[in-house]
Amino acid sequence: MNTSDSNVLTRYQAYRTRRFIENDAKTRHWLPKWRTQRRRRMLAIAVAATLIILLIISICSLFLEWVPIAWPPATALFLVLWTMLQTVSGRHSDAPVGALDEWEVQQRNEARSIGLTITQGTVLAAIVPLIFLSTTIDNENLAYAGASWTLTALLAGICSPAMILAWITPDLDPEDLTLEEL
Repeated sequence: MNTSDSNVLTRYQAYRTRRFIENDAKTRHWLPKWRTQRRRRMLAIAVAATLIILLIISICSLFLEWVPIAWPPATALFLVLWTMLQTVSGRHSDAPVGALDEWEVQQRNEARSIGLTITQGTVLAAIVPLIFLSTTIDNENLAYAGASWTLTALLAGICSPAMILAWITPDLDPEDLTLEEL
């Protein structure tokens, strides 16, 4: 890698860090009662439940033509819960290194590693039945069902680092809070 490439990456990382800190300053006071570990865990469970609902809708869409109608409302619910979880977790799962301390970077990297494993496993679990079904049955709903299975698998992997961090991150110590945050 030459010097100009590394300068571009360095500038981009600085830009990402600056934007993250600015956005964090805007959202740090949103949903204050949801920032406890107990509530974050509730949100993580709710996100997981909506992913299960999306998977059920996907599987059922293979057999029933009307089931895909349930996909948009379930997706809307997922997006609301996912946004809430990201907000109350401080978006640490996708934060740039420059915005986190060493412990947070370590936790984020471990959660991302698990997320990658989940992504690989769930996408593989979605694709193998599709390969088998595409050679054994002639079903016009297979393309939609397969795409929605795979999308659900990807969402599970994408969401898992934030869900893990929301689950394991302890509540802030009241002594660490500034008067402004109280």
